[in-house]
Amino acid sequence: MERREFMTGLIGAAAALSASSSARVLGANDRVNVGLIGCGGRGRYDANLLREVPNVEIIAVCDVYEPHANAAKEWVGPRCQAYQDFRKLLERKDVDAVLVATPDHWHAIPTVLACQAGKDVYVEKPLAHTIEEGRKMVAAARRHNRVVQLGTQHRSAPHFREAARIIQSGEIGPVHFVRVWNYINMSPQGVGRAANSSPPPGLDWDFYLGPAPYVPFNKDRFLVSYRWFWDYAGGMATDYGTHRFDSIHEVMNVDAPRVVAASGGRYVLKDGGDTPDTLQITYEYPGFVLSYEASMVNGHGCGGRTPGMRYYLTRCQDDRPHGLAFYGTRGALYADRVGFEIYPEPKGEFGPGAVDVVPGDSEGFRTERKEVHGRDCTDLHIRNFIDCVRSRQKPVADVEIGHRSTVVPHLGNIALRTGHKIRWDSAREEIPDDPQASALLSRKARKPWDLI
Repeated sequence: MERREFMTGLIGAAAALSASSSARVLGANDRVNVGLIGCGGRGRYDANLLREVPNVEIIAVCDVYEPHANAAKEWVGPRCQAYQDFRKLLERKDVDAVLVATPDHWHAIPTVLACQAGKDVYVEKPLAHTIEEGRKMVAAARRHNRVVQLGTQHRSAPHFREAARIIQSGEIGPVHFVRVWNYINMSPQGVGRAANSSPPPGLDWDFYLGPAPYVPFNKDRFLVSYRWFWDYAGGMATDYGTHRFDSIHEVMNVDAPRVVAASGGRYVLKDGGDTPDTLQITYEYPGFVLSYEASMVNGHGCGGRTPGMRYYLTRCQDDRPHGLAFYGTRGALYADRVGFEIYPEPKGEFGPGAVDVVPGDSEGFRTERKEVHGRDCTDLHIRNFIDCVRSRQKPVADVEIGHRSTVVPHLGNIALRTGHKIRWDSAREEIPDDPQASALLSRKARKPWDLI
């Protein structure tokens, strides 16, 4: 079949599916049938939480790696159907929504085609592999009146809403400097340096690569380690950073930086990966500066720890490997996925030449010490998605919100890869007068996967 005929048939089928699927209007208690696209660890984790929502059933699963698809089918139960081609899943009129938990380079195409087929979508972060893909996902959701939720579950966490209230009320004073950090230690071997080989049985390698450039099979580019290759992901900034950039936008009530500069490289890990193992990005937002730090060769992170508090993904007694910090004139608020703390500033000024330096004790603090315990709220985030599938309201991490949060790490990576500071026109989604950087806003998809 010629590609033009294939595309014409696909578009026509999508339009018919959209009309038929959209005709089913769900009530508040109606069952929601879900298809899982991407049956790896995160997909199974999300799907398990979906199954805990009343009147939700997973009726189809899909993965290009047949052992994963079959294992998911067995896990779900005998009424579930397994596929290797997600388009077969989207043809089913009884599927109301899909969960997309594929590698990053496969987020956009299934999401757009699902919208065309009248399905709602919960898609894992980052929203897309490029900024242009993300905008196409937003356009598809709006054009087909679909609910699309990004899996940035911080948006459903009460402690982040409280942090936003504190910052925006001025409780810790004006905030003009913010930090985000992600630290892990994969030294010295990283993902290793495997030789190219034949794909394992049951893997459609060409399908796995999809819109990405063709390369021979290499196990380092498959499953969890795909995120350390530019062809499929964006390294630490997109994988770990997207959640926290989304929280910065929520807490600081902003949606886009203006200027971005970055430095870094793969200095220590001499493996097959090509994204940086050390990265620092500076973002200039209206009214504040954000510093993002990422390390794959040290797991300590930033900040102290308080007895009795839990911290996200700690491995040692004193480490604090992931977090956000908001520095106000009255105190600093340190947050992560499972809680936050406020460290008050002393009342007295200090520093060379300060006018009102208080000798000795500071005579108290400018705000109060506070500790707030939270938890991972992926379950609440998924419930919000299902609620919106039924009500047709926008979810808390609507696709437009998710797109703007995902733009942030992409801009950082663009600044790194071009080697110069870039300016972002968020209204036009352009990098003005910078052809080198602008070329990285999109990627020409490999045929026949140039479907959107």
